[in-house]
Amino acid sequence: MSLPTTSVIVVSWQRPDALVLCVQSLARQRLAPAYEIIVVADATGRAAVARLPDAAMIKLVACDQPNISAARNLGLAVAAGQVVAFIDDDAQAEPRWLSHLVAPFAHGDLACTGGYVRGRNGISFQWTSRSIDSTGSAHPAPLHGQQPGRPALPPGHALKTEGTNMAVRRDILCRLGGFDEAYHYYLDETDLNWRLHLGGYQTQLVPLAQVVHGFAPAAHRGADRRIASLVQIGASQAVFLRRHHPKHGQDAALQAAAQHQKHRVLAQMVDGRLCASDVGGLLRGYHLGVAQGMARALPALAPRPDQPALPFRPFPSRATGGVTWLAGRPWQRRALIRRAAALAKSGETVCAFCLGPNSLFHHMRFHPDGFWLQTGGLWGRSQRDGALVQFWRFSQRVAAERLVVEPLK
Repeated sequence: MSLPTTSVIVVSWQRPDALVLCVQSLARQRLAPAYEIIVVADATGRAAVARLPDAAMIKLVACDQPNISAARNLGLAVAAGQVVAFIDDDAQAEPRWLSHLVAPFAHGDLACTGGYVRGRNGISFQWTSRSIDSTGSAHPAPLHGQQPGRPALPPGHALKTEGTNMAVRRDILCRLGGFDEAYHYYLDETDLNWRLHLGGYQTQLVPLAQVVHGFAPAAHRGADRRIASLVQIGASQAVFLRRHHPKHGQDAALQAAAQHQKHRVLAQMVDGRLCASDVGGLLRGYHLGVAQGMARALPALAPRPDQPALPFRPFPSRATGGVTWLAGRPWQRRALIRRAAALAKSGETVCAFCLGPNSLFHHMRFHPDGFWLQTGGLWGRSQRDGALVQFWRFSQRVAAERLVVEPLK
């Protein structure tokens, strides 16, 4: 059965460099369904995308307000695919991300899929399989193996997908009213997960549909993930509880959420990312946000137009060839990068390993020249739960690391 046409929506706010890297990774999707790329961004982001060689094949939509739900709805309005996929601007999609994420829609009555998210080192997982309850809190929900599926959930829980790695059938998303614009940031996709659950729609997780999420700086956090503001988190928490949690339990849920945020702030103070003088202001900001969220108007979500405002604009993927694996030592790095860039330019999907005679931690990243590069020590740790020092021969280590990422390429 053929895969459904897919619209990939990227929302960006004041992060043009991260946005460009994200779009470059989307331009190299392998074995993907027919897909289009939609970028909803502020003026700086739109200008950055307009300078890309493929700009004419990208739908560019203006959004000059920092409201991720409103921006996603603007993207939805012009999305012409049968399925709409979402990725954040500070993430890069693995070469087979879209093919894995969309494949389950070809079989059965499915409304939504979600993939796994790797963290800043590009290797260890940030988020995998989780559930949510009616407070919006997330809980582990283990899914075993690499096949798409649905873990067993406790009563009163819904399956959670991550906003930076999810796909929804367009007709269902429009029927549900799109994203709730009362969530300016945080819990926006969780709200959709809960509404899908209440509507009896089916969601599956797809472990091999993976993105690397870099946590780029934003108004609410610094480059080192330092908390800069809790206002919108507090506002969204209040909105979610008003929407979905019994009124008699909302005060207790807000107290528990406030305690969770306090623990986050204090933990960052202990590890040196925050000063003691920062704590009070951040917590006051959280409570200010809660007050704002309690005062926001919450109208019923009306269905959105099912007909897209623009026709489907298929993106011609640059991944026109096969998969090439390269490996070298640090003193060969320049030649390795030149070769990888040349192969990527010719249409190959390239994954290169550059491993030195040391025990440095490993990092996997998408290179601006269009290939994936893993660096680190021959004897160093790649997974965060691995041994600090591991003794390998060069060929053995490359083979082992390749085995981990091969299904993604």
